[in-house]
Amino acid sequence: MHPFPRLVSQLTLTGTVAISTVLASGQPTDHAADTMKLSPVVITGQTTKQPLVVTADPKAPAQPVPAHDGADVLKSIPGFSVIRKGGADGDPVLRGMAGSRLGVQIDGECIFGGCGNRMDPPTAYVFPAAYDRITVIKGPQTVLHGPGNSAGVVLFERDYHRYAGRESSLFDSATAGSAGRFDAALDARTGSPDWQGRLALTDSRAGDYTDGNGHDVHSSYERWSANASAAWTPDDRTFVEFSTARSDGEAAYADRSMDGVKFARANYGLRLRRERLTPLISRLEARAYYNYVDHVMDNYSLRPFVPSMMMPGRAVSNPDRLTTGGLLQIELTPGEASLLTLGLDTQGNTHTVRSSANETSDPYGVKARLRDAKFTQGGAFAEAALTVAPTRRLYAGARLDRWRVTDSRANVAITMMSTAANPSAGRSRTSELASGFVRFEQDVGPQPVTLFAGLGRTQRFPDYWELIKNESATAVSAFGTRPETTTQLDVGALYRHGPLELSLSAFRSRIDDYILVQSAFAKPSGMMGTRSAVITRNIDASTWGGEAALGWRFTEHWKADATLSWVHGDNDTDHLPLAQLPPVEGRLTLAYTESTWSVGSLIRTVAAQNRVAVNQGNIVGQDIGPSAGFAVFSLNASWNPWAHARLSAGVDNLLDRTYAEHISRAGSAVAGFTQTTRVNEPGRTLWIKLDLTY
Repeated sequence: MHPFPRLVSQLTLTGTVAISTVLASGQPTDHAADTMKLSPVVITGQTTKQPLVVTADPKAPAQPVPAHDGADVLKSIPGFSVIRKGGADGDPVLRGMAGSRLGVQIDGECIFGGCGNRMDPPTAYVFPAAYDRITVIKGPQTVLHGPGNSAGVVLFERDYHRYAGRESSLFDSATAGSAGRFDAALDARTGSPDWQGRLALTDSRAGDYTDGNGHDVHSSYERWSANASAAWTPDDRTFVEFSTARSDGEAAYADRSMDGVKFARANYGLRLRRERLTPLISRLEARAYYNYVDHVMDNYSLRPFVPSMMMPGRAVSNPDRLTTGGLLQIELTPGEASLLTLGLDTQGNTHTVRSSANETSDPYGVKARLRDAKFTQGGAFAEAALTVAPTRRLYAGARLDRWRVTDSRANVAITMMSTAANPSAGRSRTSELASGFVRFEQDVGPQPVTLFAGLGRTQRFPDYWELIKNESATAVSAFGTRPETTTQLDVGALYRHGPLELSLSAFRSRIDDYILVQSAFAKPSGMMGTRSAVITRNIDASTWGGEAALGWRFTEHWKADATLSWVHGDNDTDHLPLAQLPPVEGRLTLAYTESTWSVGSLIRTVAAQNRVAVNQGNIVGQDIGPSAGFAVFSLNASWNPWAHARLSAGVDNLLDRTYAEHISRAGSAVAGFTQTTRVNEPGRTLWIKLDLTY
């Protein structure tokens, strides 16, 4: 590993000690009145404050153990699941939809992983403590954040405002836990009315965790990130910012024969925002960004090297991906009760790979990178928000995207040791895809009840893994896979009055040309032989489900929260269940809160899942069979020893249950570890977290 992670840890720990000393001394600062005080509550779930939108604080202590990557931090939001592979870099799933069906943006920028086997989904490059807010928009109910987001979109965002005077602030945190878990984070800001700067550093690491049976799981990881930005704010209407980020890490995986030994990311971004240009033009914004991901995986650095028939030598694969893009957006206010957003966005990404079947005699580092695909997208969109009456609101939007992709592969790997000529070599294809939505919201009754209904339609272009990585049923290339069209109805209600909060949402979708990934597909091989292939094919599918949440503060200090999420899906073409759908899940929390401390409990229950389609699924994984239900009980506590310090702790899986998520990946045979049907979750886990602000 690079020595930079040690510097991150040293800086964050130094910051923690320094803040503790200053705050414990009781000496107030000039800005003490303006500094946000920390809440003594440990977050166990997130609530919906407006229709189909959930916001979360990624810096807050949470149970299960505070998240170290983007997928982990989404687990507490009803409707989300995570496909487990090891200790890090799981794939988030919303309402049973994964991969590019769920858009992920980091400060308005698109990012895509490089690994052909999804070691590095976009959330693998997200370090939650470096961001101020997470916003989730469920369903195809916006067109502002890129194309093809049929399941929804996740926005990792940083907040900015013009300083009134000379200001500085610092957030520092440290987390320690079982399996050698240690996290450190520092977020420092300083500036004046004319300029401001920000530096965010994170470092996270853990060893192999132990499941409820006492078996070690091949799951260790190390991750670090550094984010810096400088902004010019000459007046309260202008914001110009340059930002950059670096990160890297390594992760062991319990579901495959290789581990990730490099997850390097380099980022540059430029943003210009101008507000209140005229009475009609309320905001003009322009963005440009550069994201480069360099990923390395091998079968020997993080595990004992054991030669096999598939990989007899020390094998290495080194994919990378360069993504560049931009946005031009204008907000218009044609009336006091209306807002119209118009914009153009674009992205281009190029994927290359180089590899070695025997690193000892044939080092991959001296080889030239070979480009296998190039994608470009350009889109135009418009979204309107109209307050029809004081209690009625109407939202609508539409976008048109043009995609172009070129297949640069001369040959296709059909096994680790053999290739075949690519029938789509050098070919390019283009598609014009349309998406749109309309949603109506109505406040009714003397109490604050909001009813809503939205209809959305999204067309999604096949991604790299569906189009380039896999074969088709009839050829070694899936380059002819058709785009996917999702039509979805979302309905629900929100109620908030006094001690009660209630949110209900339900959806029904039809997915034409759903892009299914199927493994263990038999194909001819040689003289009357067969081989097993992973293919992409189009089917028709339908899904329905929803989420419900109830919060009740039944006394001044006691509060109970309950959530329920479920999804049901059918493969209408094959007359089978739609694969890789999580079972029904419920959460019940009970918390007691005083002004400076709190205690709480969490019971998470998951039903058995018997509706499966073995070997069918998505780009992340395929069904491997039915799964049993389980229940996990956890406890937490939090204490504010003074206004700007918070100490929280918890024990997850208190009863040390052995369990695995239904949509977990299958366990792999790793030397020195027990192979399991699925990747088992951690057993009893202890953690403690200290947060400080200054």
